[in-house]
Amino acid sequence: MKLGLSTYSLLNAIKAGEMTVLDAIDWIADNGGEHMEMVPYGYTLVDNPELADAVREKARERGIDLSNYCMPANFVQDTPEAFDAEVARIKEHVDLCARMGVRHMRHDVTAFTIPKEQMSMDWFDDHLAEMVEGSRQIADYAAGFGITTTIENHGFSAQSSDRVQRILRAVDRPNFRTTLDVGNFLCVDEDPIVGVMNNLPYASLVHFKDFYLRPFDQNPGGGYWFRSSHGNYMRGAIVGHGDLPIRKLIRLVKESGYDGYITVEFEGMEECREASRIAMDNVRRLWEECQ
Repeated sequence: MKLGLSTYSLLNAIKAGEMTVLDAIDWIADNGGEHMEMVPYGYTLVDNPELADAVREKARERGIDLSNYCMPANFVQDTPEAFDAEVARIKEHVDLCARMGVRHMRHDVTAFTIPKEQMSMDWFDDHLAEMVEGSRQIADYAAGFGITTTIENHGFSAQSSDRVQRILRAVDRPNFRTTLDVGNFLCVDEDPIVGVMNNLPYASLVHFKDFYLRPFDQNPGGGYWFRSSHGNYMRGAIVGHGDLPIRKLIRLVKESGYDGYITVEFEGMEECREASRIAMDNVRRLWEECQ
């Protein structure tokens, strides 16, 4: 197992101009991380080859693996031409991964912000063919570079464990797996223990995050709360501080024999660097406590 951090965890510092993606590499190395997952918010790489090369070299100098590259994508388009354009756009990011030596990439299959009706099973079934075809084309293209592409349980429409599996089975490519996020199942009101047990056999990378959770009829008041697909209140937490059964989830992952990259994500209200440090320390400690 190698423990690392997503650059998304440091987004507030990056957006504030207090840190660059190159600084993030140093920060992760200085705080005991072994790899960095790139989520290009607050910076871009696909249109900045000089920065992409600098990130690759800085990571090499600091002994930090570039474990994963995550990007938004939406294969549910209004016209065939728009679908083809989206596939072509995502292939440019595959090219970027190849340039940087990154062998793992996560892309979405639908837009992230969607209306309630697009979270339904009917809508998912109606557009499954587009999600599958787009994912298959990207997986086939990425295979030529030795890159594994993945779908995460992310984005409300394709977020529950059974929907992720339906896409995986339909795409049917050996280099198409799932980035398993232990917390995101709660966004569609699925028990995270059940979601992790269901999809762990298909996981090629694991995210650990935490949430505070309040019932739909108990408005917690101010703060960065958002709503699940059925209206429950959620807010990002430091891993180990929130309401997820983190110890049980870590035990499930460890006892499965998984020994790949584990990425810590933080998206809460606390100062992002301190929160990320505590979260990485907690995951490492709890992993070691599982005997």
